[in-house]
Amino acid sequence: MSNLLKPAAAAFLALAWCGAANASTDGAVPFLAHRAVYDLSLLKATGNKSPTAASGRIVYEFTGSACDGYVTNFRQVTELQPAEGGTRLSDMRSTTFEDGSAKSFRFKIETSVDEVVQEDLDGSATRASDGALSVDLSKPSSGKFDFGAGVVFPTEHLERIIEAAKAGERTLSVKAFDGSETGSKIYNTFTVIGKLADGVPDDPAAQADALKSVRRWPVAISYFDPDKADGAPNYILSFDLYENGVSGALKLDYGDFVLQGKLSKFEPLPASSCKQ
Repeated sequence: MSNLLKPAAAAFLALAWCGAANASTDGAVPFLAHRAVYDLSLLKATGNKSPTAASGRIVYEFTGSACDGYVTNFRQVTELQPAEGGTRLSDMRSTTFEDGSAKSFRFKIETSVDEVVQEDLDGSATRASDGALSVDLSKPSSGKFDFGAGVVFPTEHLERIIEAAKAGERTLSVKAFDGSETGSKIYNTFTVIGKLADGVPDDPAAQADALKSVRRWPVAISYFDPDKADGAPNYILSFDLYENGVSGALKLDYGDFVLQGKLSKFEPLPASSCKQ
């Protein structure tokens, strides 16, 4: 149950990935500001401690620009039926702001189980001129954590995956920070990128005009705790990654069970343009 308290991408990024960048000078497809709803269901369960049923919803919204920075609002509500006992309801809400130049990141994350708050995080991360990362927490208590260079924020992470996919690369390894868990967790991530997808996607809302002609790749991001001795990923996030930053066909793999998230509603939002 506790695994559901983690943002997926981490990530959803997590879903904190989908940007709204303005068109870049290299001809890249601009990321799309949008609101997306994903309906969750239990796809697979193994072992005696796995849930026998699951349902829920993810609501994700992204606004902003490369000049003003990116704002994400994310909520995941999941109801699980354990093999024994009553249903459990988890609710995670997060709001983040990522500077367009990936030099700073603000996050507020609250998680609860059965309406009892389990985690309330508020903090920020900044990148120094040498690339070193520093995290300052104000909740649940004041604290500061320093890390080395080479750590990426959520939108920056997504941009790197898309760049790798367009270049024909099949894997990407980076360290990532999204403010989840204690607010001081750095994940080692390994992304597998599939071949350019063809055919019609299964998601009900994927037929929107804003997505019909956009290239997409199946990707799977594994998140590893560097302090975990067995080397197994904490969780794996799989999805179709569109070139404009939208995500579809979600799968959240927590090891003993897998949730499926179908894109049921999709709405492009007004884009912010950089002032000349």
